[in-house]
Formats: sequence, C-alpha cells, structure tokens
Amino acid sequence: MATLAAAYAITACAPVTKPPAQIASPVSAIDELAVQYVKLSLEIGAQEDGYIDAYYGPDEWKPVGGSPPKERAQLLAETRQLLSAVQDAATQSRNPDTLRRTRFLAGQLRAAETRLLMANGQKFSFAEEAERLFAVRPLLEPLSSYDDDLAALEKLLPGEGSLSDRIEAAQAKVTIAPDRLQPVFDRAIAECKARTEAYIDLPDGESFKMEFVTGKSWSGYNYYQGSYNSLIQINTDLPIRLSRAVDLGCHEGYPGHHALNMLLEQRLSIAKGWREFSVYPLYSPQSLIAEGSANYGIELAFPGDEKMEFERDILAPLAGIAAADAERSAKLTQLLTSLSGARLTIAQLYLDAKIGREEAIALAQKYQLLTRPRAEQSIRFTEQYRSYVINYGLGLDMVRAYIEAGGADVALRWKRMEAVISEPTLPADLAVAAN
Repeated sequence: MATLAAAYAITACAPVTKPPAQIASPVSAIDELAVQYVKLSLEIGAQEDGYIDAYYGPDEWKPVGGSPPKERAQLLAETRQLLSAVQDAATQSRNPDTLRRTRFLAGQLRAAETRLLMANGQKFSFAEEAERLFAVRPLLEPLSSYDDDLAALEKLLPGEGSLSDRIEAAQAKVTIAPDRLQPVFDRAIAECKARTEAYIDLPDGESFKMEFVTGKSWSGYNYYQGSYNSLIQINTDLPIRLSRAVDLGCHEGYPGHHALNMLLEQRLSIAKGWREFSVYPLYSPQSLIAEGSANYGIELAFPGDEKMEFERDILAPLAGIAAADAERSAKLTQLLTSLSGARLTIAQLYLDAKIGREEAIALAQKYQLLTRPRAEQSIRFTEQYRSYVINYGLGLDMVRAYIEAGGADVALRWKRMEAVISEPTLPADLAVAAN
C-alpha cells in the first residue's frame, strides 16, 4: 500500500555570507529585527497579491499608499541583509526564546528570498522550491506505487464504467443540497469547536463569519482578520459532499486555521510582544505547520469511527441524506486516503514540465479518482499555489508523527497539538521531536 504522502528531508536555513548588521544586544535586537521582518513582509506583499495571508499589526507599518513600490532587487537585498542580522543575533545569544525566534525568522526569510527570486523569473525544481519555501524536501512515490490501491478499490466497487464514475455515483448520494449547506456547516463547526474547547482554552470573544462563494481553486479558505476573528469562505463551484462539513469545520476553524491564528496572536504577538507573529506570509514554513495541523485536527477531534458516526447520526438528518448512504460514503472516503499522495506526485511531474496540463488532469482522474471538473480544479490549485500542495500531505504526516509519538493518551495528544499551534514551531521541530 502506498503511504499518504511519502518521505521528506528536513533542511536548515543556509548561512549568508553578507556582513552581518551591527546589533546592540541580543534580547533587544531580536525585537527590532522582528519589526523589520514584519515591515519587509508587508512590502513584499504589496507586490504579490495573496502573499500575506494575515496581518493584524499597526496600520502605520503597512506601505504608504500612493508611494512607488520598492524594486524587487532592493527587497531581495534587504531580505538577505535581515537574514544575516538574524543569524548574527542567534550567535550572540544564549536566551532560549531568542534562539527559537531567530530560527523561526531565518526560515521565514529564506522563504521570502526564494519567493522574490521566483517573482524575478528564477526557476527551481518542484523539490527545491518546496524545500526553500517550506523547509521540507519532498521525496515522493512514483504513481505506479498507487496501482495496487486502485486494484483493491476496483474489487471493492465492481460495476460498469470507470472507477472514478462509480465513486462519483456513490458519493452523489451524500451531496448536500444548497439550501441545507448553512445548517449542516453550522452544526459541524459547532461540534468541531466544542471538541477543541474541551482541551484548549480559546480567547474570549473569538468568532468567525462564514460565506459561501464561487470561482475559486480551493474548497475552503480562512481569512484571519485579527482580534480573534476570521472570515471563512466555502467554495460551492462543485457539489459539496457530507464529509466536507466536518473536514472544513476542523481545518478552517477548530482546531485548524482559526484556532492557530488566534493562539499565535494571543500568546505570542500580544502576551509576549513577539511582533513577528502579527504577520503570516503564505509561502513560508509557517504554512506547513498550519496546513498539517489543520488536517490532523480532523483526526484528533474525531478519532476512530467518531466522524462517521457524527455524520451518520447528526449531519445526515440535517442534510436530508439517508443514514446508510452517509455511513457507506464515510467508509469509502477513508479508503480513498491511500491515494492522497498521488496528488503531490502529479503536481511535481506537472510543475517540472515532465507532463502537460491535459496529462496532469487525466492522471488526477485516474489516481485521485476525480471527475473531470474536480480534476481540473485540482490542477488549477497546483498552477496557482505550486509546491504549496506538499503542506497538506507531508504536513499532516509530520504533525501526526510528532503528536502520536507522545502516546495514545487523548489529553496528552491535545496538549502536544496546542503546543504546535501556539508556539514558533518549525518543520524541523516536528521531525526531531517525533524521532
């Protein structure tokens, strides 16, 4: 059986040879460097739409409206100079918090350097791009490694037509009608929140607004607004199946993106004054932690058969779906996870120009068992976000390995999850701790 996402290699931020900036003292210096990092990130974000996923710092740190943007060459030079200063601060300090902050900043700045180089036309292989942006080098399985999984599914779902068509027909029975989406998602998210609150103290006054949208390459997105508030958007371009309600409720909400951003703002940006956590650049190691923990949050909140039972007994009646169909769909969805890693391999082949767009779509239909419209949406996401796709599968594997290395105790697993989403966690932290 093919693994969910295959192997990976962890890398550290490479040293910079540019002379380091002069630093007054390690503790005060890191705070100043953090402010410089935030302002630099916002400058880069002013030139690339979507680069900044969230910002909740002072308005005066944003680039002045109407002023000409800095040249990319200048931003690249500033990024490298700041990275050098951050590394120098690390060598001058024995303070554990300072060392952890400098490690985090170094990873974020290396990703910023890479994104600027890409914007300037420099090409990287899929694996190198992923390593430089997200601090993990993916070592992916060939598509042929998923053939046995496809054969097993063929035996489980015999019938006429292609396997993807048969799966689509089975899953069509659990499609949520448009007029039932709001109550089903409201109930799913409420359950995700209740299960998270049982183990993690959330900030008082936290809330989110949910919208249903169209015309997106993704199925759901959390736009964190600051002050413990989020805007969660759900894409309705394609029919939404019952299982997506809990998946998106946990991933975008609790204990996923909404919870992570709130805790970073509350415990680091506000309580400790670590201003680097008032900005979240999307293309950075922070995203592997965010996406991996958001995906693992589904398993953590609904272990074993609990997700299937909740969908069958609570959500299905709200959606007007037969309980037996909900149970069959949940079991089928679980079987399909064995093919999840194929998405990353297809993305690598496509972005490395080993295959064309039509072949990528065809392979997504075959190995992800998607209909043509869903395969096209998957490839559009890859075209827009490129190697970002590794964060879902590899991130999930790494977060799961770290948390479950602590044992089977439920409370301890939630405690380790809380640490992942409320501290300056890097991919290397997960790998070392898990091992």
